[in-house]
Amino acid sequence: MDNRRNKVALVTGASSGIGKASAQALLQAGFDVVLAARRRELLDRIVQETDGPSGKALAVSADVRDEKSVAELFRRAVEAFGRVDVLFNNAGVSIPETPIEEYTLEQWQNAVDVNLTGVFLCAREAVRVMKRQNPRGGRIINNGSVSAQAPRPDSIAYAATKTAITGLTRSLALDGRKHDIACGQIDIGNAATDMSSRMTAGTRQADGSVRPEPRFDVREVAKTIVFMASLPPDANIFHITIMAAQMPLVGRG
Repeated sequence: MDNRRNKVALVTGASSGIGKASAQALLQAGFDVVLAARRRELLDRIVQETDGPSGKALAVSADVRDEKSVAELFRRAVEAFGRVDVLFNNAGVSIPETPIEEYTLEQWQNAVDVNLTGVFLCAREAVRVMKRQNPRGGRIINNGSVSAQAPRPDSIAYAATKTAITGLTRSLALDGRKHDIACGQIDIGNAATDMSSRMTAGTRQADGSVRPEPRFDVREVAKTIVFMASLPPDANIFHITIMAAQMPLVGRG
């Protein structure tokens, strides 16, 4: 039997884009998967669309900004599957290009609430579950961003919150070690999703010019998540970047 057959993965932001592709790939790889997002009807549709030899799926409506909602999400995951082996902390929001002097506090707070506080709340619940399950331990994968390496113009909230994810990942990797909890981060550049569709028409560069940017198949991200999630407990991918080969990331600015 495939040794991944009984592993349980929880994916946030699973209703579209990277989360959807990753949840489907994990299911097809034999993981039991908890798909979490605010839009339950989209999650149900994804479960129905997933073909092939797959694990069991559970769709749960959850808001990562709300600690009670997050606690209920993990309670339902454990109730359904008995444990959580992998958390893919994927839920996040982006904000249209906005100069800092025009930012509203509401825009800033929303980015912090989803991109940072939401990751913290899910990681906290995951650690609580992983510490007490038998066998104990597990793996947390945080979705960072290449914007933490090289921010785009007028994206201060997104860049700041994604940079903070790197610090959170490092701390989790250190603090989780004694509980057999591994933590890693994936930075993704220009995966082909609805969120990145504007890049094909042209996006502003650091020099002020507007140029189209290449994208790559989001399924390659999903394969990477499955690989990270499938590692044995004594191995960890701590930080990985996957991006469009021709993306102008290196040398940006």
